[in-house]
Amino acid sequence: MLELLGEDKFRINAHARAARSLEGYAGPLEAIAGEPGKLREIPGVGPKMADKIAELHKTGTIREHAELSARVPRGLFDLLAVPGLGPKTVRAMWDSLGVTSMEGLQRVINDGSILTLPRMGEKAVEKIKASLAFMTSSGERIQLGLAWPLAERLMEYLRESGSIEAVAFAGSLRRGRDTVGDIDLLVSTSDPPAAGERFRSAPGVDEVLAAGESKSSVRIALEADGGRWGSEGRRGLQVDLRIVPRESWGAALMYFTGSKEHNVRLREQALRQGYTLNEYGLYPVDDEATPPHRRGVPPVAGASEEEVYGALGLPFIPPEIREDHEEWSLRETPDLVEAEAIKAELHAHTTESDGRLSLDQLVQAAINRGFHTIAVTDHSKSSFQARGLDAERLHAQREAIERARERFGTQITILHGSEVDILPDGSLDFDDQTLAWLDIVVASPHASLSQDGATATARLLRAVSHPLVHVLGHPSGRVLGRRKGLEPAIDEIIAAAVEHGTALEINAHWLRLDLRDVHVRSAVEAGANIAINCDVHSLEDFDNLRYGIATARRGWVTPKECVNTWSADELHAWLRKKR
Repeated sequence: MLELLGEDKFRINAHARAARSLEGYAGPLEAIAGEPGKLREIPGVGPKMADKIAELHKTGTIREHAELSARVPRGLFDLLAVPGLGPKTVRAMWDSLGVTSMEGLQRVINDGSILTLPRMGEKAVEKIKASLAFMTSSGERIQLGLAWPLAERLMEYLRESGSIEAVAFAGSLRRGRDTVGDIDLLVSTSDPPAAGERFRSAPGVDEVLAAGESKSSVRIALEADGGRWGSEGRRGLQVDLRIVPRESWGAALMYFTGSKEHNVRLREQALRQGYTLNEYGLYPVDDEATPPHRRGVPPVAGASEEEVYGALGLPFIPPEIREDHEEWSLRETPDLVEAEAIKAELHAHTTESDGRLSLDQLVQAAINRGFHTIAVTDHSKSSFQARGLDAERLHAQREAIERARERFGTQITILHGSEVDILPDGSLDFDDQTLAWLDIVVASPHASLSQDGATATARLLRAVSHPLVHVLGHPSGRVLGRRKGLEPAIDEIIAAAVEHGTALEINAHWLRLDLRDVHVRSAVEAGANIAINCDVHSLEDFDNLRYGIATARRGWVTPKECVNTWSADELHAWLRKKR
């Protein structure tokens, strides 16, 4: 609203920075919301901002927000969602043409009056029309598990041209966010025109938005398969290609990876040391108005990200934690968990419940991935829609697992467990005698996922504190873009997990990614163990591991906190502690 009213840009930026800090704050915000002094300890929250937060906590409203709301028509926010329409253009349409809604926008397009706005030509209007049409088939953001494979297919398609020296994706996709707004691809090539042309003619391109010498933009349609949750429907995504010089590769990758706030801090640090940093490299500051890369000034650093960070006296900062939160305190690169370190899958289903793999197929797939342990955790009886097992079927499954152990011998350890439903009151779907008999218990919520926060907290606390539970599975039960899931007091759940030695799961399916990243960070800081599980139902689900790893890395998980990286002896000893 401040932007639409043309207010001071410093006020606008202050609000934006505070909002980002609060969004990424991992602790229990409600506990300090009434204490401006503690609020001011959060980066980006100054005295005035702290007072506003305290006012909201105390009264449920912010007086200034209410005043602004009375001045700004709500329909303007719909206009801001249209790609290509920024605050200045929307404000101009509002001031000059009285446009305050999508209907108003369509009216001024149809009657041609939109062309009376400054810097608004026929080409710009055509782009707005295309954006409006595209919005009908495109959601606001795309899940990580849809964007990543698309980016990889495009990169492989570009490599096949033979002239590509380097190619990578950047942006929020490289940072591993659970959803992305678009895809940024970078290439270095000996034949820029050919690379641009090949990109614009890639399979699936619905529309070419821009075709420049160093940048091209397209819209690509994809059919999104949500696996066991069904089709996501036809989705659309903008993909930008930027062609960069090989000597600037690292600086460009850093610049286009972001986050914006991280980059701002980097540039500030560079200036304090007498340098200027842009997407072409790190250069000495001088008095010339023309940028140094245009004058042929050789960069101090730029060929690799490590080179740029090193020249600024910083350790290499992994992309997943470049969010301007705590990364500036690092003195060395953190040992964040990697997919290659995962040696056990502790949450997997077979055809006994709703899985697509037989027991032998599941075990062989785990062996093929180099795992030392696979846990068979079919659903418990209350998950009737998933053909959950009752005690009788569970005992029959144990006999099958014993025979499989004989067949596979020392190649892998096969654990017999269950994904046990956490019932609405927090009790578990099997009695304690059955739970104690199982090698591993993953307790998960599947029903009553719209409970209020207090009820959800009590429910999960009872489960995570149970002495026979090893892992709290997908704690919120969310499905990205479809279901919000439970919203418990996560700090209480984490504290109980630490106290009782229960691991908290990052469910790696791209429609879950639950725990979410900021909660993972809180768990790590509190000393909780993390389990990164693929919740395997089909062979393809093993490939979701990379999304769980990305979420874990965003939460600063190292191998020592992740039970799936432990040696067989260490993991099995931990499991036996609850037996």
